[in-house]
Amino acid sequence: MKTNIAASVLSALLYAQGLLGFAALATVLLKDRAPVGITVSANVPTGPSVVVVR
Repeated sequence: MKTNIAASVLSALLYAQGLLGFAALATVLLKDRAPVGITVSANVPTGPSVVVVR
């Protein structure tokens, strides 16, 4: 019985490691394809701002 539990845990860990490896590979490959001129925080103000509505 303990052997079955150990085998199940090992299988789950190997499966999770495979998924993480695939996600890391996909991240690296997609990062290389991203356009150079696009920045995520281009329109975010850096300091405090006040909105005045009239």
